[in-house]
Amino acid sequence: MADRLNGVIRALEAGKPAFATFSPATAEAAIAIQGTKYDGVVFETEHNVWDGTNVRHALQYLLNRNEIVKAGSLAPPVTPIVRIPPNGAEMNQHFSKQALDLGAYGIVWPHVSTAEQAYNAVSCCRYPTLKSNKLHEPFGQRGDGPHGAVRYWGLSQQEYYKKADVWPLNPDGEIFCMLMIEDLEGIHNLEEMLTKVKGIGAILIGEGDLSQELGYARQYEHPEVLKHMAEIVKIAKACNVVVGHPHVDANNVERVLNEGYRFLMPAPERTFKALDAGRQLAGR
Repeated sequence: MADRLNGVIRALEAGKPAFATFSPATAEAAIAIQGTKYDGVVFETEHNVWDGTNVRHALQYLLNRNEIVKAGSLAPPVTPIVRIPPNGAEMNQHFSKQALDLGAYGIVWPHVSTAEQAYNAVSCCRYPTLKSNKLHEPFGQRGDGPHGAVRYWGLSQQEYYKKADVWPLNPDGEIFCMLMIEDLEGIHNLEEMLTKVKGIGAILIGEGDLSQELGYARQYEHPEVLKHMAEIVKIAKACNVVVGHPHVDANNVERVLNEGYRFLMPAPERTFKALDAGRQLAGR
């Protein structure tokens, strides 16, 4: 069994950018993603209807037994992550808990704007520990019911517990917790979030909502939008936290890599050229 199960984390630990894409949480979409060169896929349930059964089907159809046998590893070739419906301010736990219990290797939290919301997001991805544990904070709120995840990951329950923690706070953790910064309040509070809350795997910029607030809806290349995105990258890099770009294509992938983004999301329904170009530029 490979030491590292989460392919997104594996790429980042190797000093390489990770490539992922958004996808509907359906069996058909999972089959289309399976076998690609993506490190991960983010099953989208924020703007699609949350359906735990569909999420379970998508996770299962993402796997290919032939690939697993050939690789000699339990690590899924494409790592499944779920973007859940609630915004950070809603302080929801049950969506993340259910997604993780089904076997997701990470959670994307939309609209996180304060350190309190960031703390809640990370703590929802962790099991509780005693205060004497050196990795006690953020205190875990995840309930104990990992039977589906244990089966999906192919581990014993005790092995799962050892790996089901947030990276990079826990170097052996396989859970990737991503916070979306999508508004000016989030940018204003970002440094506080990243210095006070440990266990944030990456910041993903929600440039759609950010551009709405700035008055340039979906004008992703507008100078004002790019200026605010650059500020997010600057703060995150100073705190040594990965930043993700959600709209990568063949025209901007080189610029995005040069600007320091390390989690790139080319969309397969448009073209695979961005994925291929990005991997080539990153030496992958």
